[in-house]
Amino acid sequence: MATPETPYDAVLHAARDVTKLESALDAEMLGSALLGSVYAIAETDRDTAVREFVTGFLAATARRRIAAATTIRQVFASLVPDAAGTERVRPGSQAPAWSGQLGRVHLTGTWAYGDVYGDQTSYLATFAYDDASGGTEHALVALVDHNIGITKDIFVGGPAERILDQVRQMCADDELTWFRTENPARLRGEVARHLAVTDDLSELPGEGSLATDRALVGARLALLPTAADPTGPAAVEPLSAAERTDLVRRFLAAPEAARFGLDAVDGAELASLHFCLSLVLDHSASFPDGDPMRWSPAVSGLFLLDWVHRRAVLDMDDAAMLPRVLRGWARYASRQRGLPEAAATRTDEAIEEMVPEFARLYSTGERRSPATAAVAQLMADGVDPDDPAALDAWIEANRHRLADDGA
Repeated sequence: MATPETPYDAVLHAARDVTKLESALDAEMLGSALLGSVYAIAETDRDTAVREFVTGFLAATARRRIAAATTIRQVFASLVPDAAGTERVRPGSQAPAWSGQLGRVHLTGTWAYGDVYGDQTSYLATFAYDDASGGTEHALVALVDHNIGITKDIFVGGPAERILDQVRQMCADDELTWFRTENPARLRGEVARHLAVTDDLSELPGEGSLATDRALVGARLALLPTAADPTGPAAVEPLSAAERTDLVRRFLAAPEAARFGLDAVDGAELASLHFCLSLVLDHSASFPDGDPMRWSPAVSGLFLLDWVHRRAVLDMDDAAMLPRVLRGWARYASRQRGLPEAAATRTDEAIEEMVPEFARLYSTGERRSPATAAVAQLMADGVDPDDPAALDAWIEANRHRLADDGA
């Protein structure tokens, strides 16, 4: 076989057996997988890259008359209908019997499920072809990760009833998971809004079917109604200084603070206590929802084993205080949100297990950012950051080292 001359030739070769497939669903899944290779290698704006590829493909293959070429053109036009040239795509003379069912599906149900902590929400929608010859009823599943603000994975498969039953059973067996029917417009809005962020990532999440199923998921989402306010939720306003102070005051008066001895802290430790509480609130503000009460094993790990080392300079008192503050705050937050006791216990146990690694990272400083490392060294050298003359002298004496660290 000769080496394909262009990417379009390579796609035609990969789709050479498309007419032998048994259903429109099989063909749409093949077409989506082929377009997934374009999506995966694009560096930014991946959705646009796929649309432009389909536009180019349709123009380059306009005169191809073999059945595989005319059929895959139909498939691509069905998956990416906003690509230029789709309105001119016509069935070939040897089109498979199912070709008329490409994209002709209707929604049969929408649901959502996720963890009680609010880390992740999965959205599930089921679709059936208008004519059974198109293929089996199938499900779209999209996982939205609220900690990083993206649609982390997507999947299309069937039979829909089996997938739905498995999800229902999984949620029924786990008290830390919820399940509900979902408004179709909300499903479309949430998945699409977070998927737009995913499309612009320079590097996609690792495992999963995100790339291969992206085009088919986009086509199915487009069939759902749009929300009355398609712009999404309003930007979260950060807590004011007064609101933060009130939150801290209420926490320190709560039984969770007493449980970890935080209500009795005084003297030299008091500054560390309030510094650690400010870090807890700063970390919450770094998430898209900005919710200071959303804590979980995952969020605690992001805070204790990563964020705090990159963003803050801790002295020994702070480092000793921080895990205790986090355990108290996480338990308090869990009660405020009405989570099951098992959820609070799991988070508390997870934090306790993280303490040795937190201590190791604190002692090695291996996750410090260059700026944080510089401030830590400045403090270790006994320089007062509030003394401009001393600070200027220290920067001048360490200029070469700071330049190397920032390289």
